[in-house]
Amino acid sequence: MKHTTDDLRKKWLNFWAEREHAIIPSAGVLPDNDPTALFHNSGMHPLVPYLMGEKHPQGNRLADFQKCIRTADIDEVGDATHLTFFEMLGNWSLGDFFKKEQIPWSFEFLTETLGLPLERLAFSVFAGSESADRDEESAELWKSLGVPENRIGYLGEDNWWKKGDTGPCGPCTEMHYWTGDMPAPESYQDTWEDPRWVEIWNDVFMQFNREADQSLVDLPAQNIDTGMGMERTVAVLNGMTSVYETDAFTEIFEQIAQLAHFPEILENKVADTDKHNSARIIADHIRTAVIILGDKVSPSNVDQGYILRRMIRRAVRHGRKLGVNDNLCLPIAQAVIAKLGAHYPELLTNESFVMNELEAEENQFRQTLEKGEKVFGKKVEGLKGGEVEGVLAFDLYQTYGFPIEMTQELAKERGLDVDIDGYQKELEAHQAKSRAGSAGKFAGGLTGEDTEAEKKLHTATHLMNAALKKFVGEHVEQRGANITPQRLRFDFSHEEKIAPEVIAQIEAYVNDAIADDVEITYSEMPVGEALEKGAIGAFLDRYGDVVKVYDMGKWSLEICGGPHAERTGDLARFKIKKQESCGRGVRRIKAVLIDG
Repeated sequence: MKHTTDDLRKKWLNFWAEREHAIIPSAGVLPDNDPTALFHNSGMHPLVPYLMGEKHPQGNRLADFQKCIRTADIDEVGDATHLTFFEMLGNWSLGDFFKKEQIPWSFEFLTETLGLPLERLAFSVFAGSESADRDEESAELWKSLGVPENRIGYLGEDNWWKKGDTGPCGPCTEMHYWTGDMPAPESYQDTWEDPRWVEIWNDVFMQFNREADQSLVDLPAQNIDTGMGMERTVAVLNGMTSVYETDAFTEIFEQIAQLAHFPEILENKVADTDKHNSARIIADHIRTAVIILGDKVSPSNVDQGYILRRMIRRAVRHGRKLGVNDNLCLPIAQAVIAKLGAHYPELLTNESFVMNELEAEENQFRQTLEKGEKVFGKKVEGLKGGEVEGVLAFDLYQTYGFPIEMTQELAKERGLDVDIDGYQKELEAHQAKSRAGSAGKFAGGLTGEDTEAEKKLHTATHLMNAALKKFVGEHVEQRGANITPQRLRFDFSHEEKIAPEVIAQIEAYVNDAIADDVEITYSEMPVGEALEKGAIGAFLDRYGDVVKVYDMGKWSLEICGGPHAERTGDLARFKIKKQESCGRGVRRIKAVLIDG
């Protein structure tokens, strides 16, 4: 029987629902007030406040499937395992059950619900360190379930989870499946580095807090965070060698095969050819782009919009390599929405936005490519059998978004070489500057308690959001937010630059609310009731049926997870420092709180 993503999703949710877990919806891909990450990159990322002790409205046993995006390996996409967007299955205990419940349930799900043979499974536990004992408890639990001792491996850092040098940490136990054709090795300890052992699940036990002196103390509430990669697990269940062979990509490849007259991609046999690599890049990148666009992010030259733009343009370029010179994105996007819309309803709600943005970006990039070709022709006119300088190749890339591969292709047609070393030198210098400017922005994870400054700026964001709706218009809708201890940044839907007099009205509204010194309270209620009361609600798909509503008297009523100041009067004077465009139909405001 062939396993599908929908089968695995259904089995996962049913299994944990039977064990008194509340099934919560996936959050969007944009983190709330986490300046360290552009996207949610794991299942636990949206649940950070609750793992740090905040009460979750739906209880202390949770399960879900979560949209995740990882951008560090974009250049690796096209091989057998790398995806930019993937779905992560997870279950959590927030100070409720612990190892003696989770490990038997994990074993039951693997061997009974999924029917995986024990002889192909292996399990790793923490080997111990100077400050932490070997995790014999987890090992003994696996043995009590019938796991042979030689299929339990004691590993080091890979089986110790931590958020940083201090803070929550603890051992984890990973579950691995043997994907080789021959029987699995007897000893996992001796063969754990063999790539045919594929990790399919990880149970993290947040058991300790590491103090400043590096000592470990028990956490007052011990949590469990687990993660199972949807596409990877389905590939393993079906004996497939690649995530691209799963049903997650079937309809997408059908569209690519039709557009590119490339039926071989449907066979998934020759994964090392340039054409197969291009098809996989197109599939991954447009699939990811649809997910990001579904959360109302527009292509731009900064942050999430830049990643989005880069993926759309890279897909278009690889489409050209397959002979698709127009209308690449929309048919593939339709296949993605048809596949995932039932699970992520925002794709259906925002379908027009997704399609319009994709079409505009594809058309704009094709015009850019044509312009770049003309510039290239003028720059190399008269060169005979020479070399295109690396500086020129990089300028074409930076100024026109002209890929180096296309520069090489055009040069070859004219009998020219390209100074790749010179281009690479320019590119690396540019990347070094970019990394310095955005250090730490892709890390994500548990960030600890929010600072008082961040709580106050978060509160100011609520007040500003209410003011935007009052003075700019009810059409204003949050597109994203980023808060550091120094400033707030707020992206919202609006086409035009806001007039100075309106900016002044917004500032006055927020400062009047601060002067009013209103107590900030919250209550929990069904989302429908919250909306009926007039609460502002962005990204409602991120919340469950019951939500927190923060009340600031006549000034603001908004659905949110926190954190906030205790009173509006705790805030200093509010000042908008800058407004700018950050994509089609999206404006950005940066603001601060100034003492005195």
